[in-house]
Amino acid sequence: MLAMLWAIAMGHRAVGVDLRGDPFLGVHWNIREDMYHQLGLIDKMMLDRYGRDNLPKRLDGSLLSLADLFYHPMTKSRDIIPGAIIEGYEKELHMVGEIHNIEYIDDRWKDGQPHRTVTTVPPPNIPEHPCPTKIRTNLREVLDGPSTFQAAAFSIQLLLRRYLEALEKIDLNAGRTPRCRLFTKHRVVQDGSGLMHRPCGRIQIRIEEVTEVQYHNDLQRIRTPGSDCIDLGVPELFSIATGIGCNEAEQLGFQQHDVEVDHGDGQGAKVAQADFVAGQFNILVDGRLRRRIASEFDKHGNESWVRQIAVGHEGDPRVSWLIVEVPEFVSLCPIERGLIGTNTSKGSAEYFAAYQILLYDYYISQAALILEISPDELRRVAMVYGPKPFSLVERIGTDARIATNGVVAGDSFGNGHFLHSAGAMCGMLGHGYRFMEYWQRRAASHCAESSVRLLADRIKADTEALLEVSAKEFSQAIPSNFGSERGRKVATASGIAEEKRAKVSAKTDRGRQWDQAPLNPTDWRRVFMRNGRTWSDKLPQIDDRHPASRPAKARL
Repeated sequence: MLAMLWAIAMGHRAVGVDLRGDPFLGVHWNIREDMYHQLGLIDKMMLDRYGRDNLPKRLDGSLLSLADLFYHPMTKSRDIIPGAIIEGYEKELHMVGEIHNIEYIDDRWKDGQPHRTVTTVPPPNIPEHPCPTKIRTNLREVLDGPSTFQAAAFSIQLLLRRYLEALEKIDLNAGRTPRCRLFTKHRVVQDGSGLMHRPCGRIQIRIEEVTEVQYHNDLQRIRTPGSDCIDLGVPELFSIATGIGCNEAEQLGFQQHDVEVDHGDGQGAKVAQADFVAGQFNILVDGRLRRRIASEFDKHGNESWVRQIAVGHEGDPRVSWLIVEVPEFVSLCPIERGLIGTNTSKGSAEYFAAYQILLYDYYISQAALILEISPDELRRVAMVYGPKPFSLVERIGTDARIATNGVVAGDSFGNGHFLHSAGAMCGMLGHGYRFMEYWQRRAASHCAESSVRLLADRIKADTEALLEVSAKEFSQAIPSNFGSERGRKVATASGIAEEKRAKVSAKTDRGRQWDQAPLNPTDWRRVFMRNGRTWSDKLPQIDDRHPASRPAKARL
């Protein structure tokens, strides 16, 4: 959607095709300040080009400013209803929360003994207003900097979507060619005629409307009965960015490969991969970014490092987005763990129930360590998502250009580590901004051929910067989304050498425990995954003692 906004701000038309309806992605992002500055620049370019009368308004007639609704020093953050803010019903609130607390818990063993270091680093300065001159075009600098804001992904997506919808409505009501068209709940025609090669090498695009149905407890999408195909023609430029595992890009010959990283542990390059479990509690983590790293030992005493993250939202007791890493030697198979008999079918209800118990117990045990809330208390708290297991495997494409007039972008081109929100930042602040640069080149009379080539090269360069930053998350201790300066402070406080690396599994045939798809659309549409209370109190103080050094507590 940012690519569409940049195109419109530069005076061009844009068409968006989305398989989903309204955005629903419930993960919480840590956002760099460049997002604020980019939205401010879009606002300015739109106003300069189209004038106030031809731009979206709120209910009271005031201008719908992307930057001001994203963040403004005169409004505040709390538990929000994004639509109410966008329309102007809630005038006192903005979308994002500020990060006020950045905490790092280092529970790696030292000299063969449990050891804990807790480091609090100063939060980043919050910009008072958007400033285009502060937009960084070097994505490596963006990703190496600290996160400044926190927000639910769907809140930001909804803000952009509603703005585009309003532009479309203004033009249609005025009887003129719309600056943008949105086809939600549509997809490329699936019979092979959706992406048609023209003799010039460009691609013609045909789409179809889809209907979602629950069939045998499975979400399926079918072409809407009685609907006709829509021919979008041959655009000057199109982009495919539909997430990991993009079939449309593969139809055009796009190929990806696993990313191998040399972690400096003497074992050479290995595929960058790890396993995680994600979930969201109704807990007031508040404007906090908390990271934890800890030592885990297998039955032979071999040490692994596991990483965890807790993300909140300023003033919102419903947001505790929490991801925990699962070491390779931990099995959640109920047969291997002796919870059920060896002859139990993996397709049986008994196996599934036992697996869910193991998964939930493991997640609760790990979440308790980073939140400092006892497992017994944590079980009584509502979960609105998860626990959901997924495997992360870093992948990147060979070339982002997939046609004379087309590129692939976002996670569809390449994905990095999940814990620092850098993937979302790469797609929005990196790849999205490159589309603005494309239209700037075209306005400067550069040909489409060279401009598309440069766009594809810059998308790849941004993704390579993402992977370089992500590599640290697999073997180094210091989180990348703290920023390099804060990272050095954390390293000094821990007393463990910054250059020390974890031993990453030497197995070359390591399998993925789970699918690389943590976000099932049906999961986000349920009211509750697990009912319980909402924790509206402050989080407990972080204990200075390592969990292994504390006396056992009585169970509630």
